[in-house]
Amino acid sequence: MKALTALLLSALCLGAQAQTQTPRVDQRQNNQERRIDQGVASGSLSASEAARLERQQDRVQGAEDRAKADGVVTRRERAGLHAAQDHASRTIARKKHNSRGN
Repeated sequence: MKALTALLLSALCLGAQAQTQTPRVDQRQNNQERRIDQGVASGSLSASEAARLERQQDRVQGAEDRAKADGVVTRRERAGLHAAQDHASRTIARKKHNSRGN
């Protein structure tokens, strides 16, 4: 009986954990952080641009944290996270390819 209870509890925990996992969101976040760092290293991003982009990444991370707070990341929340990351990605590209400092 104890083994069955333990098995059920572990299955419930794994199920709940799987609903809050966001590997694609996390991978994109890492890629965008790396793009910002590369832009600073190459000189294509100024310090102020990089700081603004980092704050934008912090806002995306905050949205992810809020989505995970109730234990379930819904399809709508996931879509919102992807939209925020799409916007951040475009901003990074635009800032890296501008004619400096804008």
